[in-house]
Amino acid sequence: MRPFYHEISLKSYPSAMLPSNTFFIIIVVIVITLAKEAQPVYAQRYDYPTANLSTRWVNNAALLQHSVSYSDGSAVRAILLRSPKTFYGPSFAAGFYCAAPCNAFLFAVFIVYTNSGGGITMTTTGIPQVVWSANRDQPVRENATLELTYNGNLVFRDAGGSLIWSSSSSGQSVAGMEITDMGNLVLFDQRNSTVWQSFDHPTDTLLPGQSLMAGMKLRANTSTTNLTENQVYMTVQPDGLFAYLESTPPQLYYSYSVHTNISRKDPTKVTFTNESLSIFVQSTQSSNISLPPAKSTQYMRLEFDGHLRLYEWSNTEAKWTVVSDVIKVFPDNCAFPTVCGKYGICTGGQCTCPLQSSSSLNYFKPVDERKANLGCAPLTPISCQQVQSHQLLTLTDVSYFDDSHIITNATNRDDCKQACLKNCSCNAVMFRYGQNDSDGTCFSVSEVFSLQSIQPETLHYNSSAYLKVQLSPSAPASTTNKTKTILGATISAILIILVLIVTVVTLYVQRKKNQEIDEEIDIELLPGMPVRFTYEKLRECTEDFSKKLGEGGFGSVFEGKIEEERVAVKRLESAKQGKKEFLAEVETIGSIEHINLVRLIGFCAEKSHRLLVYEYMPRGSLDRWIYYRHNNAPLDWRTRCRIIMDIAKGLCYLHEECRRKIAHLDIKPQNILLDEKFNAKLADFGLSKLIDRDQSKVVTVMRGTPGYLAPEWLTSQITEKVDIYSFGVVLMEIISGRKNIDISQPEESVQLINLLRVKAQTNQLTDIIDKHSDEMVSHHQDEVIEMMKLAMWCLQNDSSRRPSMSTVVKVLEGAMTVENCLDYSFVNANSVISAGDNPSIYSAPPSASILSGPR
Repeated sequence: MRPFYHEISLKSYPSAMLPSNTFFIIIVVIVITLAKEAQPVYAQRYDYPTANLSTRWVNNAALLQHSVSYSDGSAVRAILLRSPKTFYGPSFAAGFYCAAPCNAFLFAVFIVYTNSGGGITMTTTGIPQVVWSANRDQPVRENATLELTYNGNLVFRDAGGSLIWSSSSSGQSVAGMEITDMGNLVLFDQRNSTVWQSFDHPTDTLLPGQSLMAGMKLRANTSTTNLTENQVYMTVQPDGLFAYLESTPPQLYYSYSVHTNISRKDPTKVTFTNESLSIFVQSTQSSNISLPPAKSTQYMRLEFDGHLRLYEWSNTEAKWTVVSDVIKVFPDNCAFPTVCGKYGICTGGQCTCPLQSSSSLNYFKPVDERKANLGCAPLTPISCQQVQSHQLLTLTDVSYFDDSHIITNATNRDDCKQACLKNCSCNAVMFRYGQNDSDGTCFSVSEVFSLQSIQPETLHYNSSAYLKVQLSPSAPASTTNKTKTILGATISAILIILVLIVTVVTLYVQRKKNQEIDEEIDIELLPGMPVRFTYEKLRECTEDFSKKLGEGGFGSVFEGKIEEERVAVKRLESAKQGKKEFLAEVETIGSIEHINLVRLIGFCAEKSHRLLVYEYMPRGSLDRWIYYRHNNAPLDWRTRCRIIMDIAKGLCYLHEECRRKIAHLDIKPQNILLDEKFNAKLADFGLSKLIDRDQSKVVTVMRGTPGYLAPEWLTSQITEKVDIYSFGVVLMEIISGRKNIDISQPEESVQLINLLRVKAQTNQLTDIIDKHSDEMVSHHQDEVIEMMKLAMWCLQNDSSRRPSMSTVVKVLEGAMTVENCLDYSFVNANSVISAGDNPSIYSAPPSASILSGPR
């Protein structure tokens, strides 16, 4: 590059006219000027890697100087740029990015190519690569704003002013923002210490020097052009690196386990370094996955097809190239879980839809006839309301990537098939066997992704798939004929039954009368019972059931007065129990007594009447105070904390201090009652289950309320830990001041637990705090966030990772802290039931939604 020189003339200034020292000064100025301007331009750095507080950027090409468009239709608008030491090549930048056709923007960190040809250092060479983004699921429009506020919070808002994302670093002594040489977006304090960094919140990419800590996830994009989250994710667990497809439960497709005897005091982490992906346990490298040595800038991306690929910039080709497929466990692409979309079968790299073995019947169609890799869809969607029309489609010599969900009590083909037909959440089963198909392994599949054709002689085992399909109303002729035959036989049977019906009814009535006489005798013999009242006595004390307090799934509750004590009388209007079963339940509930359990005073079991008499709770149920249905003032934070502690102590007593464990199974705000001083007590044990101390799990039909059901309800094998999950939901409702399922909210916020997952992953938990309570944000924000973390611990999908209630009590008392490595992919059992509200004995309508009757 040619240097620049200045020519300065002194002819117009005769020496006699100059002061004595002026000539010397002029000479010095000339020398300095020449020294400065003789420097070539390439010696200057045109990067701008830092920003100060109170800086605001508007997403507008006319307002941002450093904007570049690319040949693929994408564009970037950089606000920070860290150019390499060579002044040209791949550089890290932070700013606004849009993919083609460039009508929606992300705030992102991206890699761009730069040179030293002028003030705008970015060039159109190569295509920008996004390595981190703040709002991948909420892109914004033109004129969105990003602001590094005076109090150190990085805030991203859409053009209309709505909050999209925040670093939640307000008040943490932030001094500025920087994009580092490693591509890490950092907020730093006065001592140059990191306050917040993008490396702690990975999206789909790892950069050299970046670590994936235990509990963190890489989550793939939906496609190369759609940057929203996919179902594919990779995470670090205490024993290694694992990749899943998100479903209920998650499906494992890759694992890299580390076997070590070291006591794990420090969490496991995986670090991307030059030539390896290293796994560290107890701060010591335990294993590593070898990678090609870096010749230029590299990054590693988890992609929508399940591959983890290593990319490197090629100076010769001026583009990014794949230098390694890091996941090498699969012999070919057919084994990857999404290679043929959902239900697609991969054979030699080709995708087809399933066909019944030895049959021409069709139950599936391609999603797109021209793109077989997009998968297949059932011709008739599977409905849990029409289980009688479910059938299994048999596919031989087919395998599936996830074999972790074993049905232990199904070791032969028929048992395996029946296990799936009996469980509506099962969409397929795989049966793997050797020479004898009566002794094999059955795997359950809740959501069917790509299957793979196999050759049994090369794998030394056989594998068949059975896909659940829904028969349409126009079923095949053979099915229709079979239905007609069954219908004819049924009609004949009904005619025979009609002949006997009069006799049966007569015998039943007589037997019922005798049974009632016998049961009346049994009442007096049951020990430890609460007070027994006559129906007439309770009708009188409630003034003929005139003062209704509320209604629930099994009846209504009325205010009454027995002598001088106010009581709440619950009249069970839809109870299906016999008298003996009802009395046995009353005996169980009446035998437990705790300050945080509503006391059962008495009962009535007279002919068809079933009534329970409880102590009266003047402030009613918790839901009326946290949902603001009565325009009440918000509860202060200390009252909320006390209510949470009372609930925890009540559950702790049921789970750990009774002779037999009692699982309540219907923990929700409507079943938590408050006395005059807002002390909380658990009520309504109509769905409770007794568990022996030596039982690890119990099998029971699904019961409870939609929105509060733990994911293990889908297996029908539960423990008392389902109450802890429900406690976590209630805890979030108390903190947020809203219902768990609220259809009045925007679509993305209808389900509180889904919203919690998103806010936890984006570190925006403050957005969920009850907007009615100023003090929770202004004075108790840290305490509220810690309480949210306790709720998230209780909401872990794996019930074994949830704390016991005694541990919860210790955390609330300050004797313990919340576990650090939490899984944020919360789910519940709503996938097989409809969401609804279920008011309890002190709640107003709408009507209840109870899934089963009492025990």
